[in-house]
Amino acid sequence: MSQIPTDPSILPQAIISAQQLTQKIQLGSQELCIFEQINLEIFAGEQVAITGRSGSGKSTLLGILATLDQASAGHLKVCGESIEQLNEEQRAVVRLKHIGFVFQSFQLLPHLTALENVMLPLRLHPHFHYAAAEKKAHALLTKVGLARQAMQTPKVLSGGEQQRVAIARALVSEPAIIFADEPTGNLDGATATEIERLLFQLNRELGTTLILVTHDPQLAAQCQRHYELADGQLIEHRQGG
Repeated sequence: MSQIPTDPSILPQAIISAQQLTQKIQLGSQELCIFEQINLEIFAGEQVAITGRSGSGKSTLLGILATLDQASAGHLKVCGESIEQLNEEQRAVVRLKHIGFVFQSFQLLPHLTALENVMLPLRLHPHFHYAAAEKKAHALLTKVGLARQAMQTPKVLSGGEQQRVAIARALVSEPAIIFADEPTGNLDGATATEIERLLFQLNRELGTTLILVTHDPQLAAQCQRHYELADGQLIEHRQGG
């Protein structure tokens, strides 16, 4: 039997690759291990959920994968960049180019309109152009169903509307990866369902990789892959199995 040649150029490439990732913190004279020797590969366009009990370290892991924090040990590559070799300024450039964030608490600036909040990440780009940024932000607010609320400030928006603004803001720079930390944690059941549907719809439409930290097993079950962080180890749960 002849072997089929393998062309590395057509094999799926990991957009995030973590090897032997370890995080330990010093508490007085004691060293606390949050997690140890985690291996994980995530591919472009995937939906991945990370669950775990409170205090298990899942948000810590998310922060490291998103380059917001550095691991104690191990190797992390994000969008082709070896993160442990970069300083904070260089990691910030990786985030600016490749990553968007959606947080449980929305983190909108209260004195800015919805439109201005969505435009914020574009202002960090070296070739910022106001009219082009405004047009792009308007288009995303329309996509998330908030065209009419563009000039309203967060205080007059509902929780679900604020999270829609946050999702539009996360997408405005056309990131390769969206990290969402408990994105429905502050929302009522019906609104949470709407936001979940929107996140997955945009993931499919835009091809953006979606990585969720959640306490909600139903939300995790909607993702293509589900990992649980328990006792410092990352355990994969086979979906549908």
